[in-house]
Amino acid sequence: MKIVIVGAGQVGGTLAENLASEANDITLIDPDENRLRELQDRLDIRTVPGLGSHPDVLELAGIEDADMLVAVTSSDEVNMLACQIAFSLYRTPTKIARVRASGYINKAYREKLFNDAHVPVDVLITPEQVVTDYICKLVEHPGALQVLDFADGAVQLMAVRALGDGPMIGHQLSEIREQMPGVDARAAAIYRRDRSIVPQGDTVIEEGDEVFFVAARSDIIKVMSFLRRSEKPYRRLIIAGGGNIGFRLAKALEGSYNVKVIEYHLSRAEFLAESLDRAVVLNGQATDRELLLEENIETTDVFIAVTNDDEVNIMASLLAKRLGARKVMTLISNPVYAELMEGSQIDIAVSPQQATTSSLLSHVRRGDTVNVHSLRRGVAEALEIVAHGDAKSSKVVGRAIETLTLPAGTTIAALVRRGEVIITHHDTVIESDDHVIVFMIDKRHTRDVEKLFQVGFTFF
Repeated sequence: MKIVIVGAGQVGGTLAENLASEANDITLIDPDENRLRELQDRLDIRTVPGLGSHPDVLELAGIEDADMLVAVTSSDEVNMLACQIAFSLYRTPTKIARVRASGYINKAYREKLFNDAHVPVDVLITPEQVVTDYICKLVEHPGALQVLDFADGAVQLMAVRALGDGPMIGHQLSEIREQMPGVDARAAAIYRRDRSIVPQGDTVIEEGDEVFFVAARSDIIKVMSFLRRSEKPYRRLIIAGGGNIGFRLAKALEGSYNVKVIEYHLSRAEFLAESLDRAVVLNGQATDRELLLEENIETTDVFIAVTNDDEVNIMASLLAKRLGARKVMTLISNPVYAELMEGSQIDIAVSPQQATTSSLLSHVRRGDTVNVHSLRRGVAEALEIVAHGDAKSSKVVGRAIETLTLPAGTTIAALVRRGEVIITHHDTVIESDDHVIVFMIDKRHTRDVEKLFQVGFTFF
């Protein structure tokens, strides 16, 4: 695909990196020439300096025959105007915009505003909401490292770490399944000391393994309660940072949890206090030891650091953990920091650009890929692909999974057929219109998987 990306910030840069590695024709627009030079030195992409809302700059980027425009600058207005120009002057087929201001995405205006007659944006991406939803799922599933939805939430993919006192250690995967009667779940992948292992029935789980399980939504709670029996539900939460993400989190969680928000700026703290119903708002620094002790950090179940400063988030999380917080979740934009910190004192490092990139990728994939989740800092990927055709026109329909030629490290973990979740086995046969959940430990095989699911001409 020929894709023009407007904005070379963390989201735009991460997206360009993901898409360039898959042989797409990528052009990146940004006023910051140093940033463009840095990315061009690393990636196989074209760059154009300038504002992506200017028609002449878009033309230099090749918008006339582009398949897609993705506008992800820090300015909502620039992003929307870029989409407007791409539609009005060049009829670009797909236009995606990052829009953050609640005034634009409010339900009362959203449907009336964003359409071809007014502001022609096909897909709206709101990073703060994406990150908020991601963290909320982690809070709802104590002990999970990641919880991801497929098929409108019918299937969930969940990552857990095998702990020394847990029931997984020293057991084969087949034994673990036998110990969960009435629950159908499957291990889609295992990561051991950052190396991937394709799970087999006789694979023995070791301490520290990161295991990805797939199960129906109705079963995922049972899977978690078995795998992390010692993990009690969360009750007390402290959110460090009352910006867009902190506010959204507090609003989403205050009805079910005891929530406190620490916000440094007095005017923002006053706004939060007026806007939240049950959460307690504290004006102060998240790295203030005395403040954390006064607020009983030692009895806090989860400390969630979501300020807009990586260093503050990391230091506050390390301090909270040292003072007795049970779990810490830390928003870290810098991927180098995230890689260094996760699995140390910080239990979960949340990458905003990875979460946002995942929500963008499903619109870029070929074929009928309806859902994409980028995993393991972009190295692995989970796809939801709809199978089409018949035994003559398709390489997958009417065939058992064991007969498919899947790329190395690729697992078909589950499928959804007419609303029913089926955890797959070697003899499971794929039917037309099945929603197939595919896990790849190496996302470089994405194109191969997409080609496998493409329908031959005889289907048409």
